[in-house]
Amino acid sequence: MNSTHDLIVFDWDGTLMDSEAKIVRCLQGAAHDIGATDPGPAAIRHIIGLGLQEAVQTLFPEEPASRRTLLIDRYRQHFLELDQTAMPLFPGVRDGLMTLAEHGYLLAVATGKARRGLDRVLDDTDTRHLFVASRCADEAFSKPHPRMLDDILEFTGIDRRRAIMVGDTVYDMQMARNAGVAGLAVSYGVHSREHLLENGALACLDSFPDVLAWFDAMRSHRAATR
Repeated sequence: MNSTHDLIVFDWDGTLMDSEAKIVRCLQGAAHDIGATDPGPAAIRHIIGLGLQEAVQTLFPEEPASRRTLLIDRYRQHFLELDQTAMPLFPGVRDGLMTLAEHGYLLAVATGKARRGLDRVLDDTDTRHLFVASRCADEAFSKPHPRMLDDILEFTGIDRRRAIMVGDTVYDMQMARNAGVAGLAVSYGVHSREHLLENGALACLDSFPDVLAWFDAMRSHRAATR
């Protein structure tokens, strides 16, 4: 392969799928259901990317564990059954993933979603076949702990120096750094360009076609220097 990377690990929410509005609505709905204080859209957007338990603990630190468990159950019911907010893939994602796979990259997902949620969106978007591995927050420690990336690297047998993490949050960049993996950020998700770059992103790109162009440039540079 004419690239410095063999394995590209993608975050899901905010990187491949435009799910921010639904996550915000479902957490607000869950808070309302149990009579908890609504933390507001800005606070909810900030925790997107964490595992659900870690996110709820961050947003509702004064709630006892039993109430947080109830809130998580209600959130899942809203997300999987009650709320019908659309969650499209970002423009260019599906074709871009197919192109990357055709160029010989191995693709994987490391996400704060639970396995049930990821399996559902992989099937809904008909993208399951494009990924060789995936790891979810209910199967490993939440970001920014490196366990999800470590598990994917072990499964694929790829050296961490030949892998890169693509995400829209500082948690993605911190997880990459903690795992000894390069990080590439996108600006169209939930965290600011400034914070993403401060947390070690090689670059911060404005669209998925820009992500594809970045990898094309890496491949071209490698080919030209051989």
